[in-house]
Amino acid sequence: MKESKIPVPHLPPRLLMDLYTDCNLKCPMCIVHGQPDAPELKGMLKKSMTLANAKKILDEAAPAEPAVGPTLWSEPLMSKDILVHLKSMKMRNMNISMNTNGLLMNKKMSNSLIEIGVDSITVSVDATTEEVLEQVRGIKNLDKIKNNLFNLLELRGDNSLPRIGVSLTKQGCNLHQVDEFVEYWIKIVDFVRVGEIFEDGSFPNMQVDQSQRRPCPELYSTMPIHTNGDVSLCCLDGFKDHVVGNVLEEGVANVWNGDKLNKIRHYHETGQWDKVPFCKSCERWSSSEYTEETVGNILIRRSSEYTFYNDIDKLENWRENCRHNRSKKKQNRIEITMVE
Repeated sequence: MKESKIPVPHLPPRLLMDLYTDCNLKCPMCIVHGQPDAPELKGMLKKSMTLANAKKILDEAAPAEPAVGPTLWSEPLMSKDILVHLKSMKMRNMNISMNTNGLLMNKKMSNSLIEIGVDSITVSVDATTEEVLEQVRGIKNLDKIKNNLFNLLELRGDNSLPRIGVSLTKQGCNLHQVDEFVEYWIKIVDFVRVGEIFEDGSFPNMQVDQSQRRPCPELYSTMPIHTNGDVSLCCLDGFKDHVVGNVLEEGVANVWNGDKLNKIRHYHETGQWDKVPFCKSCERWSSSEYTEETVGNILIRRSSEYTFYNDIDKLENWRENCRHNRSKKKQNRIEITMVE
């Protein structure tokens, strides 16, 4: 493959910050917490990013006004400092998209998330019955998750934000519930996200044409940061197998534009996928391109990894997020996937 050099923005357009490495669930599908006895977890669990370190990172990234996801593979609401972290992000005019299992999202927490101005909250529900939920997540608390979601929607009221959605990750035990899941929730929330499962270093059910492979947009858009400041090659590297630098020691811009990450980008740009073992069999590179169609009152956006079902009457809060990002300086000719 002929090298096609892709411009790299001076600062990452999107941060994923692991503020506290722990989860109140041990979902079998989770590559980090699904195997609590995994030796790779030793020294990682129950580690927090200090408020001072988080602010240091946010201050350095602030000029780019990045979008922020306040977690990697853990449950963000388990951090005792989560609300302080979120306020710190909003003070710096950052767009916050949060994924949560919803179990800790009681009325007090929901009120706080709304008052702080979190832009998007996606609750991982993954099933329509308690029996299947137990297979997917190891619990039968479907009613609690639903009640917390209903309370969040009620507390938001007529406000446009946060944008509220639910997600389902497809796997053998819940495939038969996908249509029912979408049909039920799209009448209630702003969007429904259905995604492919990641396991054993790849997305086994994603159908992609490898002859069309191109550099992964994640390398040009997203910086995943662990509690100690280590930066992984990408967000799928939950165990820090491929650390490209440490932002607390080297600085955000220096890691983002550093030799380690640039070498990986070079291998992608020249088609040398085998030089990056973690990327070799991964299909994530294909997931940033979407097709769209409208069916009734639903805007459906499909990529190889995700399908988003959007209630057309509730699109204004998504458009607000898009405008917020598009108003910034153009950072990259690779489109950054919008996290709905």
